[in-house]
Amino acid sequence: MSTPDTAPETVQVPEVTVLFAGDSGDGMQLTGSQFTLATALARNDLATLPDFPAEIRAPAGTLAGVSAFQVHISDHDIFTPGDAPHVLVAMNPAALRAELATLVDGGTVIVNADTFVERNLAKAGYDHDPLEGDDLDAYRLIRAPMTSLTKEACKELGVKPRDAERSKNFFALGLLSWMYSRPIEPTIEWIEAKFKGRDLIIAANKAAFNAGHAYGETAELSDHQVIVRPAEMPAGTYTNINGNTALAWGLVAAGQLSGLPIFLGSYPITPASDILHELSRHKEFGVTTFQAEDEIAAVGSALGAAYGGHLGVTTTSGPGMALKAETIGLAVSLELPLVIVNIQRGGPSTGLPTKTEAADLMMAMYGRHGESPMPVIAAKTPADCFDQAIEAARIATQYRTPVILLSDGYLGNSSEPWLLPDVDDLEPFPVEFASGFNQVDEEGNEIFWPYLRDEKMARPWAIPGTPDLMHRIGGLEKEDGSGNVSYDGANHAHMIAVRAERIARIPVPDAEVCGDSDADVLVVGWGSTWGAIAAAVRRIRNGGRKVAHVHLTHLNPMPANLGEVLSGFSTVLVPEMNLGQLVRILRDEYLVDARPVNKVTGQPFTPAELQQVILSELGDDT
Repeated sequence: MSTPDTAPETVQVPEVTVLFAGDSGDGMQLTGSQFTLATALARNDLATLPDFPAEIRAPAGTLAGVSAFQVHISDHDIFTPGDAPHVLVAMNPAALRAELATLVDGGTVIVNADTFVERNLAKAGYDHDPLEGDDLDAYRLIRAPMTSLTKEACKELGVKPRDAERSKNFFALGLLSWMYSRPIEPTIEWIEAKFKGRDLIIAANKAAFNAGHAYGETAELSDHQVIVRPAEMPAGTYTNINGNTALAWGLVAAGQLSGLPIFLGSYPITPASDILHELSRHKEFGVTTFQAEDEIAAVGSALGAAYGGHLGVTTTSGPGMALKAETIGLAVSLELPLVIVNIQRGGPSTGLPTKTEAADLMMAMYGRHGESPMPVIAAKTPADCFDQAIEAARIATQYRTPVILLSDGYLGNSSEPWLLPDVDDLEPFPVEFASGFNQVDEEGNEIFWPYLRDEKMARPWAIPGTPDLMHRIGGLEKEDGSGNVSYDGANHAHMIAVRAERIARIPVPDAEVCGDSDADVLVVGWGSTWGAIAAAVRRIRNGGRKVAHVHLTHLNPMPANLGEVLSGFSTVLVPEMNLGQLVRILRDEYLVDARPVNKVTGQPFTPAELQQVILSELGDDT
């Protein structure tokens, strides 16, 4: 076979976006993940967007049961999974009906033609066969009999037809691997490792993959073969990582950098559960994981571990944050380090548990009774979850405070290439526990005061059992210094002010303006909006227009220079995956006419959406 570089039929493109879609039992997440792995090994830049059905066990073949996985690959640095797919792989009529509208004009549709039968068409809401009418005239259609060819490839192996049919997703993967010149060895090796000891399954999946690859070579699809050159990226060792895994690894690193054992108290909840699963694999790094019976027990155990000298962590999503609120308030009162990770999802209540949203900012800032300020940090990319997990642990341990770390379902499940850091470049933040008396009473006796503060206004961290350092803990108000229970109103007012000042004085990096500092329009973002904003700003600036961007990672306290930065622009736009939460805070804190740009559809912003909004503000509606 001719190599992709010399085959005359191939076309080179700078980027392409592929969307795999099918029934929740068709293995689309696995197919997309393996295509992503091959892409990473081909040294392209990439970004992914897994999209899970919100309905648990929806009837097979229905729109509610469609599962999708979008991957954007390129020969240059990219920030998002793409505006719209160039290629749609639809494993059944429901997938075609659900996702066709997202495809670019003139895009390629690859269908499993075997599934377009009357029963499946009816389930998807079709009153006709779209493959036979004019529904797809605007697209390039590839009708591949994936099911029947997979069964044929597996027949000689002795695989039952019903079992062979389960491998049809590997047929699709083989076909796409041929079309986009992806290396085949990583997938073959993965199949052999994943199903080790199950020889028949290995043989069936390999046969289906090879059949799909061969179909691309032999079915007169040469005009569909595409090359995306490797991206120029800094030298080093890369891995493909999603946000939840990066966050878990960041917590492991934080334990090493602080010298503390890690305790995770967690109750499984979508989309945060993978952090519990990942951390449970790393006991060799001093990690203890506890799957609690409920959210309240989870945070209680984590706070108890913090009292005992561990780096206490609890993970959850929005509904769990509500249940943890009372114990988080206790952590504020006790002034103990605790990292609370919230992987946000569509709400309120159970809401859209498999869809993304970023509507818990107000909860993070104010969602506790009483005056209970605490630091809030938000990651901006999957890989950034690693860095922000370390930052949350650093602030928590150095300033003796609970810290909320915000991610979301988009970041948690999406992946990107990550240049592994040199561990020697990670700055340690060792913890010093209280080891002796720190005060002398009126009679000249040495005593220990648990609320005597250092230059950071942080109180000593005294481990239970340390000789002479017994002290009272609990939710009742404490007397500053001595830690004695106090019902005095003046002391209560003093303690409220001290707790607020301690958080306000935590130093955070200044806000950095990216783009044109002399522009009229400034786009302010937080969390996972970074990719779409950065891509939109880059397009607009490449088009000759001026625009600037500031992204906030530290949301409480905010950068000291933020007010000055905001005042330098006539228009401030704030894209958020909520109805406008950061925009309210900016208006309140800095008295600026910040304007909201909102999206609450369960999907992240695309660069094109924000590009249109920004251009409209610049007076260009084209």
